[in-house]
Amino acid sequence: MLSVQLEQSPFLRLVSEERIQRTLGLMGQPTDARLTPEVAREICERTGGAAVLDGSIASLGNQYVLGVRATSCRTGSLLAEEQVQAAKKEDVLNALGQIATKFRTRVGESLAMVQKYDTPLPEATTSSLEALKAWTAGYKVYFSSGSAAAVPFFKHAIDIDPNFAVAYASLGRVYGDIGESVLSAANTSKAYALRMRASDEERFFISTSYDTQVTGNLEKAQQDCELWAQAYPRSASPHAFLAGIIYPPFGKYEESVEEAKTTIGLDPDLPIGYILLVYGDLALGRIDEAENTLHEALQRRLEMPDFSLLRYNIGFLRGDKARMQRESTQAHGAPGLRDLMSNSDALVLAYSGHLAEARKMSRRATEFAQQEDHREMAALFEAQAALREAFFGNVGAAKQKAMDALELSKSRDVQYAAAFALALSGDYSRSQTLIDDLPKRFPEDTTVGFTYMPTLRALLALKHGEPVSAIELLQTATPYELGLVANLYPACVRGQAYLVARQGRKPPLSSRKFSTIAGVSSAIQSAHWPISKLAAHTR
Repeated sequence: MLSVQLEQSPFLRLVSEERIQRTLGLMGQPTDARLTPEVAREICERTGGAAVLDGSIASLGNQYVLGVRATSCRTGSLLAEEQVQAAKKEDVLNALGQIATKFRTRVGESLAMVQKYDTPLPEATTSSLEALKAWTAGYKVYFSSGSAAAVPFFKHAIDIDPNFAVAYASLGRVYGDIGESVLSAANTSKAYALRMRASDEERFFISTSYDTQVTGNLEKAQQDCELWAQAYPRSASPHAFLAGIIYPPFGKYEESVEEAKTTIGLDPDLPIGYILLVYGDLALGRIDEAENTLHEALQRRLEMPDFSLLRYNIGFLRGDKARMQRESTQAHGAPGLRDLMSNSDALVLAYSGHLAEARKMSRRATEFAQQEDHREMAALFEAQAALREAFFGNVGAAKQKAMDALELSKSRDVQYAAAFALALSGDYSRSQTLIDDLPKRFPEDTTVGFTYMPTLRALLALKHGEPVSAIELLQTATPYELGLVANLYPACVRGQAYLVARQGRKPPLSSRKFSTIAGVSSAIQSAHWPISKLAAHTR
């Protein structure tokens, strides 16, 4: 709880719970080992820290005595110490705020900086000590057991304090992790409505999450991240947002790579930084650089499910079937990964012309996702299968898969894929209904406005024998067509329109190789995944 208050400071950077656990592993200690002074000092040195903070609370009759002391990582000498008393339990949160403020000035932070970034703890989080405990426990469970396991803790915190803004944001974030975008958007919207009950940095997190998860306004999200990075130069989170969810839809992979490198520089034990860097390098065709990044993560003993997917994807790009098989076999026994890997297998099988086997593997991916109650992920798999069948000319199967996907979810991406598949299959009426609905539901969404809508409208124009109109409609999508979300669909429709218009020799609008990006997209299941893993790193 003291860390919540101290993290308001742009001057201080606390080592995250996840990084502590990873460092304990490197030390040969269990991840839940007791942090004795000696163990804490070693963690501090290994993570490049300057001091160990030791907080305490003790009862003295009916009162509570709270203290914090800082000792040097290198020498163990006392650097600073503060102590305050709380007359009763209800005053503990205010007392924590007082002790944090005093401590920040003692370690060298200017009074002006402290005053600017010093929201009282009950206002920055919650007035309920029990709600704060539940929220903190949620993050501990997140680090040890994953996103799904953290959900009930964040929900419990909200049950105790229905105005706990950051708990809503955290719940929205972990729902995003497990593919529940509707629930994610609902909780993020609630957090946004209550954002004034959060600290300054938490407000940046809430606003950026709102822009990316609810409105889809990536231009505003970029502005928020740039301001966030200026205000909190030691925070890796805004750079990871830029690298993972803001730059890729624009096709700005060079910028994404630079932001991923900055993320790693600020927190070298944060796995998401390496994942984002690999995605960026692969999109640019830098397979060797991507391999080197994965090796560096391995050297640090960092591991997440996406590393397996990335190794599989590199195997695909290198034509290394043995590597792909190895990663696929291992993943199929891992809950939380087997659905994604099964879907990747389905995409590769279809790419290789083995459509019957691809159908079996796609069904398997959907079943795995449903078993884990990931309805929206299952819907995305069904939508991808619908597109595949439509491109192969299997009209009946494409229509059925599109409707199956919509039965599971009507999320933005599912609706787009279903509309595309239905249009390819000649069901223009149902496709048009979905197309008309998208801008009504997502009026500010950058992807909807500049990629999905022009591509879908151009496809319908092409199907109605209007190739010139299709080409004109796609001009809006040109700056985004190499983006991660677009997955080359605008370029595909434009190419078909040129052929119908008898302009088959028309040069491409970009000199970048499409083959690399198309190959990479087979293992990137969702443009939103990387940023969803940032929940624990924005506290």
